[in-house]
Amino acid sequence: MDSSSKDQKPSGGGGFFSSLASSISNFGSAMQKSVNGLVGYEGLEVINPDGGTEDSEVEAQKGRWKQEDRDGYWKIMHKYIGADVTSLVTLPVLIFEPMSMLQKMAEIMEYSYLLDLADECEDPHMRLVYASCWFISVYYAMQRTWKPFNPILGETYEMTNHGGVTFIAEQVSHHPPIGAAHAESEHFIYEITSKVRTKFLGNSVDVYPVGRTRLTLKKAGVELELVPPPSKVNNLIFGRTWVDSPGEMVVTNLTTGDKVVLYFQPCGWFGAGRYEVDGYVYNSAEEPKILMTGKWSESMSYQPCDLEGEPLPGTQLKEAWKLAEAPKNDKYQYTHFAHKLNSFETAPKNLLASDSRLRPDRYALEKGDMSKAGSEKSSLEERQRAEKRARETKGHQFTPKWFEQSSDVFTTPWGEVEVYRNNGKYAEHRAAIDSSDSIEEVDVKSIEFNPWQYEDLTAE
Repeated sequence: MDSSSKDQKPSGGGGFFSSLASSISNFGSAMQKSVNGLVGYEGLEVINPDGGTEDSEVEAQKGRWKQEDRDGYWKIMHKYIGADVTSLVTLPVLIFEPMSMLQKMAEIMEYSYLLDLADECEDPHMRLVYASCWFISVYYAMQRTWKPFNPILGETYEMTNHGGVTFIAEQVSHHPPIGAAHAESEHFIYEITSKVRTKFLGNSVDVYPVGRTRLTLKKAGVELELVPPPSKVNNLIFGRTWVDSPGEMVVTNLTTGDKVVLYFQPCGWFGAGRYEVDGYVYNSAEEPKILMTGKWSESMSYQPCDLEGEPLPGTQLKEAWKLAEAPKNDKYQYTHFAHKLNSFETAPKNLLASDSRLRPDRYALEKGDMSKAGSEKSSLEERQRAEKRARETKGHQFTPKWFEQSSDVFTTPWGEVEVYRNNGKYAEHRAAIDSSDSIEEVDVKSIEFNPWQYEDLTAE
């Protein structure tokens, strides 16, 4: 995070920042206890987000794992403490959701109407209110405790039927795992190179977003850049899994120098501060212009403020974004939009064979066949290893179809990432299909998942 953003707070400790205190720097400050008395688990942290209603040993027995499974995975995983486990460990289907990471990248498109408002907005500071609310809106999806499938190298996900938005994502690297995505409408262009770095802590894992996000608003003629906060997944093996994302989110207008600095409060004792987001829109002179407050799990509001960050007299808080109603008691905590992302009914004409919807392990899990999902997942991973061997034998390198690696290297607070850009070929591909009457439409369900650049060589 840009260290200078800390200096942008209004002086005097007034306004919304008075509630932040010193908890911002305490990454994951919810009540934590070591499980004592459980032989072999010395130092294991079990964090109860509700804080103190039950002791740690009782909390440790909760969650989706059976006792024997918890014991087994602790024996396997404890040796990785302190390591980056991004692609190091093979995990059981039990903890997965029927969606790939590429699809999860597309979930930010649910509230794309906010970018339409931002692009049409004449006020440059309100433009940042709408854009930052759009970035916040995806956190409801990010807090799900199920793990999405790691994309196979060359896997894609495409969406062409949501509010005039065209979205294409591709897994462009396997080690380290990197996904690239490009979305476009009449109002905006969204580009992301997504890479994460993790640190396994035993019963939790810190997740650092080592990626680059750029958003161009076409009519407004401005380019925005996002630096999101890190996240922490608590109670991976023992206890009920939950996610916290304490820290700063910074959205910078690279064209004008205006920016938004928002603080995601860490979950404190008895759940205090959980989900809360507070901050300001600053002009290029680093003066606060609009305060923002709310919860990423519910809604965000804004109000004009003075140079001390206090609300201007005669103004009121106004809601800028509100979470859409979600299905009740959904097994995977999916929104209606998340279900739409998985649906074959919403797949574009002549869906790419590399599309995540077609993954046999994902589809089997969606249908509730855990055994088949596990075997299909193992089969896909073996085919991926076989293709890698084939490439190395022939001296070839993997080449993405819809993106190309640029010469740019983007530096984040947690590391560097090679930037991938849309190469324009997907737009040509989709335009050729949509404009042609001679291309025979294929039944989506008859398409076999195929992200491979080489034939399946597992039998060799």
